[in-house]
Amino acid sequence: MAAEVKVGDMAPDFTLEDQDKNKVTLSSFRGKKNVVLAFYPLDWSPVCTNENTCFSNDLPKFDHADSVVFGISTDSTWSHKAWRDHLKLKHTLLSDLKRSACKDYGLFIEDANINKRATVIVDKKGTVRYVKVQEILTARDDADILKALEALK
Repeated sequence: MAAEVKVGDMAPDFTLEDQDKNKVTLSSFRGKKNVVLAFYPLDWSPVCTNENTCFSNDLPKFDHADSVVFGISTDSTWSHKAWRDHLKLKHTLLSDLKRSACKDYGLFIEDANINKRATVIVDKKGTVRYVKVQEILTARDDADILKALEALK
């Protein structure tokens, strides 16, 4: 597994399937949008449910910050689809079922076979501009992420 990603690193590229089985490639956003990668442990869990609901509620603020938000977990596309539909989420969920992205970002928890709860902001040039790794049971705060995005303007 790679070392944990740091500010200033070039973001490891990936192609993952979203909840509708569409392929999403990180590098396709270069020159277009900042990308918020919201790694979270598991669909259907309480903290992850609250966080992802907040992302959807705050999506206009992320749009205003010229950013796209991707929730990423090791759950399947089918789980993502059911969970997204159930919660009426508006942002895209990416399936890292093979654990490739979380390993490339140094965010894999081998003993639990899931990824860490972490936020990574990738700017329009593909450079990591913000990283925050949190305890599994500690929810992230959208205000912190939006403040970091504001600093990119």
